[in-house]
Amino acid sequence: MLKITKICLASSATITAQRSIALTATRAIDQKWRAAKGLPENPNAFGPLTNLPDYTYLDGRPTPLGANQKRRLLKQQEIASRIVELSGELEFAKQRHQRLKETAESEKQRLIRSKLKPKGHLLLKK
Repeated sequence: MLKITKICLASSATITAQRSIALTATRAIDQKWRAAKGLPENPNAFGPLTNLPDYTYLDGRPTPLGANQKRRLLKQQEIASRIVELSGELEFAKQRHQRLKETAESEKQRLIRSKLKPKGHLLLKK
């Protein structure tokens, strides 16, 4: 036993410290595979582990929301209200564009009707 410790101590004294740089990617998740499968970039961002409660009561009482779950729900509500607002603005813009197009066409038709009037013997036929 004494010989082994002497060898270990002698060999540890001759070892020099080495530092190396890790060349692995910071994200070890295969993003191309996840995108091809239609999965989110972050596997913990969506799914039953994040969306469902941590526990349930046996008597059927509703479980209180967790802090992050409540934050996610509020964020989703804000996004939904923003979508409704922007779709309303888009519908308004479409209707306005159609109205402007119709008024421009009617103005063009009015100008054409006012410019082209029968003259000479064609005026007398009416």
